[in-house]
Amino acid sequence: MLKLLLVLAGTVALILGLIGILVPGLPTTPFLLLAAFLYARSSRRLYRLLTRNKYIGPRIEAFHKTGKLTLKTKVCSIAIMWVMIGASCWFFIFGLVVQLILIAAGIIGTVVMGYVIPTGSRAEFEKECTQEH
Repeated sequence: MLKLLLVLAGTVALILGLIGILVPGLPTTPFLLLAAFLYARSSRRLYRLLTRNKYIGPRIEAFHKTGKLTLKTKVCSIAIMWVMIGASCWFFIFGLVVQLILIAAGIIGTVVMGYVIPTGSRAEFEKECTQEH
């Protein structure tokens, strides 16, 4: 029963992470990392599917091994998040309160990505990625 709940929670996290690619203010990276964490504890098959994805798999595995993200990953994630927030506030969201909430969420996301999650060197990640393959 616990494994089923973990798979379900991992799938919800994965879906939220994928939606976060398109919806500003909804983070992508933390949800994908959470999905990998939950799948690792519940389903080897789903974990392998996620970590063998050519776009996100190597980053997830490197993060799980090092607990860090590269500076490039952080900068790209933060930049894409702010582009989407800016576009949403400019073109789609016209209520000032909702815009301020979205901007506040972006600031929180920036602080977490920039300062809470440790930064690893590119060499650390290349070492981790080549050891397994």
